[in-house]
Amino acid sequence: MEFMGIGFALLGAALAVFLSGFGSAIGLAAAAKAATGVLSEKPERYGTLMLLVVLPSTQGIYGFVVGLFVMIKLNMFAGAPIAITWYQGLQILAACLPIAFAGWISGIQQGRTGAAGILMSAKRPEMAFKAGVVYAAMIELYAILGFLVSLLILLMGIPLQAPGVAA
Repeated sequence: MEFMGIGFALLGAALAVFLSGFGSAIGLAAAAKAATGVLSEKPERYGTLMLLVVLPSTQGIYGFVVGLFVMIKLNMFAGAPIAITWYQGLQILAACLPIAFAGWISGIQQGRTGAAGILMSAKRPEMAFKAGVVYAAMIELYAILGFLVSLLILLMGIPLQAPGVAA
């Protein structure tokens, strides 16, 4: 029963990392497939298309940072994790869900939007930034919001007792 809190907290960290990473991987794959098709005909557009391909990777980074903050909050790297209650573990799990789901969905959708921008730029290269990057960046906003909510809850909303400090 004493490890239940740590288990819930680490489940939250894992969901943040895996779901946002999963969304990033799918989004990157969609954009990369479109880019390779365009680049096979027009290799000079590599630099322009690269930004549209890599944009979905940020969601995975946001999830990784949240997972890292959970492990830091739990004192996992110092060798002696903080003992937390199951309720605190559930709070940490809940704090990880905004970036887990926002990263998952927005990573996929941002990759699809990037792929559409890449395909559009094959015929209208001047629109690659104006429409392609701007539209994909609009989706980024929701990943950033999920990241900020998760991070703020972890940093300011869930007080934990540091080891060796009396209550």
